[in-house]
Amino acid sequence: MKYRICVVFAVLLSCFVLHSSWASECSDAGACTLPGASGGAVSGVLSPVGENSIAKIKQPPRLTTLKGKNIAVVGGSFMAAVTHAEIKRLILKHYPTAKVLVLSEIGSAGPWPGPGVVRRQKDEFVRKLKELKIDAVISGNGGCGLCTPKEMGSCIAAEYNGIPAVMISAPGFTAQAKRCARIAGVAVPRIAVYPGAFASHSREELVKNTREVLWKQIVSALTTPISEQELQAAAPKNPAGEIVFTGDVDEVNEFFSRQGWTDGLPVMPPTAAKVNEFLKYTPLPPDTVIAAIPPSYRKATVRLVAVNGAMSGCPPEFMPILVAFTQAMADGNFRRTLASTHAWTPYCWLNGPLARQLELDCGQGAISNRRNARIGRFINLAMLNLGGYYIKENRMGTFGYLMPWCLVEDEAAAVKLKWRPYHMQQGYALNDNVLTAASALNWGNNLAPATSDPQKIMELMAQDAVEKQQFALGSGTPAVFRTMLMTGAVARDLAGKYRSKEALENALIATARQPLAARAYANYWANPGSAFNVDTYPVKRHISRLRRVEKARFTATPPWLAWTGLKEMETVPVMTAGKTALLITGDADRNKTMCVPGGGFATVKIQLPDNWDELMQAAGYRPLKEFYLHSTLTPAATPQQFRHYRQFRW
Repeated sequence: MKYRICVVFAVLLSCFVLHSSWASECSDAGACTLPGASGGAVSGVLSPVGENSIAKIKQPPRLTTLKGKNIAVVGGSFMAAVTHAEIKRLILKHYPTAKVLVLSEIGSAGPWPGPGVVRRQKDEFVRKLKELKIDAVISGNGGCGLCTPKEMGSCIAAEYNGIPAVMISAPGFTAQAKRCARIAGVAVPRIAVYPGAFASHSREELVKNTREVLWKQIVSALTTPISEQELQAAAPKNPAGEIVFTGDVDEVNEFFSRQGWTDGLPVMPPTAAKVNEFLKYTPLPPDTVIAAIPPSYRKATVRLVAVNGAMSGCPPEFMPILVAFTQAMADGNFRRTLASTHAWTPYCWLNGPLARQLELDCGQGAISNRRNARIGRFINLAMLNLGGYYIKENRMGTFGYLMPWCLVEDEAAAVKLKWRPYHMQQGYALNDNVLTAASALNWGNNLAPATSDPQKIMELMAQDAVEKQQFALGSGTPAVFRTMLMTGAVARDLAGKYRSKEALENALIATARQPLAARAYANYWANPGSAFNVDTYPVKRHISRLRRVEKARFTATPPWLAWTGLKEMETVPVMTAGKTALLITGDADRNKTMCVPGGGFATVKIQLPDNWDELMQAAGYRPLKEFYLHSTLTPAATPQQFRHYRQFRW
């Protein structure tokens, strides 16, 4: 009998607590009742997107005719040498009194610069537009995630200076081209769509499609007036930072999905009550604008970071980490590759006692730890809602993207080996809390050295770096950013010869070299975004060019090619100082390393509120100082290329 009474009392108490929780959340949100039909609490939720910081311009009127006009046909991407020559021929055929100026005569603007950014290339292009009295601009060809913004940049520059423009794009990049223009304040960009992939078509197909498909679109784009319907369709529709919807959990998810505010997975409804919990864990006022983050240049406020943190399922005490990642998103060295078709996936790693206090994992299966994974989910939502990256619009990975992730360096293992953890290599103190944002082009293809010989392990890592570059076969940029992960067991063996990470990096740079012939072959036949004319520019000529430009020299044959019997070989470097992060992390009992090629790094110090210990004690955590490490290691002098990352200034 006593047992039954206890059970009944427990059930009643649970109902009271749940009702109190709902009532509290509803009173804070102002638009909420008890559970709805689908089983989720009905909630008033906040918008996760910020206001665009760039005002719309009034676009110039379109031309009535191309007759007698000065027309610039610019851009050099994706077979432009073929399509643009045909466009010039067509203009002069149909409008003999027109004058056509090409890229070599006028140049191009490059990607449109964000607010406050000075770009001499754009300024020079604008000067030429005025000097040559250009009446219309045709720019192309947009066929990749990075060249599309570049070619649209010339159209934006023209529209800003009272000149109608049209951009040529492959079908999959029209949405990206439009978004680039609208972000920059050009509400109704005009696009001529090429039927297919430029680089996959023969010269004959390119000419035929330019003549039969592109030409009519180009003329129409430059001569058809902008309609009121086009302007209305481009107008912003969602208020930032306000309660935008009321409904149960399923309804909130459906609404957010329709708005493009989720990555396809369910989100936690960002009610005002939940968002306010996040705001307790930062010293920054809610309306503080962290940055107007490209490519959308929306104002990413502290409150919006909290909204996206709540949506991701992060606990509120992760807020300082989420703010730090948002700061890093504003850094072009990290961010500028993220729209590419080559699918750079953003991720981050953490250094300092905060990661240990928050129980983030640096051991076996680290990025799949549920707490680490929640930060990865925030990164995905931040890309959408804070940065404005949208799949098929301006994030153009051909095969899609991995889900972002969060790593933690095993600093205790590094200190034990007398190696500086990564953040100390950048000039921070051992117990500073630091986040580094990076991007990756692959994941999971790791190396398992079957030896404890540090020289052989280093050689294997160097070979891995040669094999894993930004683009397959090393067809792209020669010396690229990489993160090299190593387990504690491998780091211990390496430390037997290499007394510091810097010593290991120098050895890797000296060893990781690619035969010139292999580099030239890949760069010639798989050069991203372009193609060489085999009749006028043969492979042998390209080898000679790379020999000069990439400073090829005869070196000892790389160890993994010693079987050839050659004592030396003409090689080019694939690594350079300052572009490699060496991290000890992962399963300490495994012999693994992994080379992760990608884009640049942005390192940010994490800011905690003055009452952090008090907040964390109330949340059930031990004090931060209990997670401090002690060492005689001192911070390294910060390399020049990282100095501007040192601390975000408000």
